[in-house]
Amino acid sequence: MTGRCDHPALFYRGWADYLAGTVPFIRDGLAADQRVAVAVPGPNLAVLRSALGGDAGRVHMLDMNEVGRNPGRIIPGVLRAFADEGTDTGRVRIVGEPIWPGRTDVEYPACVQHEALINRAFEGRDVTILCPYHAAELAPEVLADAEATHPVLVDREGVRVSDAFAPEEMVDRYNRPLPPPPGDCATLRFDVDGLAAVRRFVSGHAVAAGLSEWRAGDLAMAVNELATNSVVHGGGAGTVRTWAETGHVVCETADPGWITDPLVGRQPVPPDGVGGRGLLLVNELADLVRMHSAATGTTVRVYVRRG
Repeated sequence: MTGRCDHPALFYRGWADYLAGTVPFIRDGLAADQRVAVAVPGPNLAVLRSALGGDAGRVHMLDMNEVGRNPGRIIPGVLRAFADEGTDTGRVRIVGEPIWPGRTDVEYPACVQHEALINRAFEGRDVTILCPYHAAELAPEVLADAEATHPVLVDREGVRVSDAFAPEEMVDRYNRPLPPPPGDCATLRFDVDGLAAVRRFVSGHAVAAGLSEWRAGDLAMAVNELATNSVVHGGGAGTVRTWAETGHVVCETADPGWITDPLVGRQPVPPDGVGGRGLLLVNELADLVRMHSAATGTTVRVYVRRG
């Protein structure tokens, strides 16, 4: 591919900044007959829809609270799903706001990794992905991370190149060991002969912790994919643990394997591609996926919301 991926961050401090940075970006794309999508949190989506008036009907609009609650789902399920649509080879424009003041500390590391990986996932593609950040409400550390994951920064003062841009370093920085699970979590060791037991173990504990049978089945399917990866790629065996946290049922798998490509599970697999679909399915089923992978082994933690 010979296209160019542009990935600016927009720092805004109120609705006037937000609209000044997004509406002309959207309308310029429409005027150039480019396909345009907007994926931002619900309240921001409503403000943009009102400001665009009749032009809103020409924009693919998504609530990021819904489609992007799991940051690992945004590249394959939102950005690539739109950019890859149809046979149009022209430039695509997307407003994507994956980090907002309501994001939790548990979600945030996966959000930063998502932002850092956009540059690699869209290398050579004709796409511009504008990422708004509420500079008046987000912590200074969040804005500093945005400067490191975006090559260009936009604010009320204008446009400038980010001297801090270092996306590969940010992927590594947020590949952190996960906090230890609670001491009373349920634990099961498994190998190739124990995958059916893994599914029963996860489903039973998930229902007991308050998940519906349907969502417990989703969680069991996701963990089954992870356990299968452990058996096939992670040394032939592993450990699954499950527990309840506020608002979520959590399961994790751990094995001695090492996932060296941070985009695995975060981008679509071509029809003729071999492998890579397991983690893609896990991201689709879960409300959040956190992972730490190194030479010492891999831990993947899956969160499903209760209620």
